[in-house]
Amino acid sequence: MITTDFVPGSPCWLDLGTLDIPAAAAFYGAVLGWDYESMGEGEDMEGGMFRKDGKIVAGLGKLTEKGARPAWMIYYCVADADATTQAVESAGGTVRVAPRDLDEWGRMAQYSDPLGGQFAVWQPGQNKGADLVDEPGSLSWTELYTSDVAASKDFYGRVFGWQFGDMELPGGGGTYSLVTPAGLPEERMQGGLMELRKEDLALANGQPYWHPVFAVADCDAAVAQVTEKGGSVQMGPEDAEGVGRLAVCLDPSNADFVVLTPTRS
Repeated sequence: MITTDFVPGSPCWLDLGTLDIPAAAAFYGAVLGWDYESMGEGEDMEGGMFRKDGKIVAGLGKLTEKGARPAWMIYYCVADADATTQAVESAGGTVRVAPRDLDEWGRMAQYSDPLGGQFAVWQPGQNKGADLVDEPGSLSWTELYTSDVAASKDFYGRVFGWQFGDMELPGGGGTYSLVTPAGLPEERMQGGLMELRKEDLALANGQPYWHPVFAVADCDAAVAQVTEKGGSVQMGPEDAEGVGRLAVCLDPSNADFVVLTPTRS
């Protein structure tokens, strides 16, 4: 489970880069019950924050990188963004945005893993990360689709010290690799790695990609809002034994995410 103590290597923040800020704000407001707090006004607004029940859950920004697709960026907590940058480069990754300070709030950097999967890190200052996680309308899991799980394990293990545990998916669906922060017990699992063929990674032109899983109170109701508000469904809704009811979705700009009503023990 994801918690707000944000130990090193755990997901602590996420933001959406998109071309249409008002449309994204309206879409996620309908699907996840989020309220949007803009940092600007009118058509020139560059982004802002999403809140759920008054608590900050994610960010929203204008996509400005040439050739980039609209997507969610997941940030992992680190004690030292500069040291993490050295670890990324040593493990064969690429620095997309060099470490930089965001005033007194913290220090961030963005990278690509050796196969092209994009992710980011956050070195906390005054801002530790999201106010709400693992509750309906907030981040509850992170997931990497990749063409080479073994290579991904090697890279992220070297960068974050993650622990991995494999499980076989029912019906011959392959192996799913579970991620736990370094030194923590299995109940603190925070994400997973799923191996797919490159042709099944068309959303990112054959490259790996991370996406967020958002907890929802009613998966089917959330999916109904996805399609009603101009998004689409890639898979589901369907029941996953021991996990819950889930669906893989795209927003109107084709940014991918998952909605999950978890099975509670």
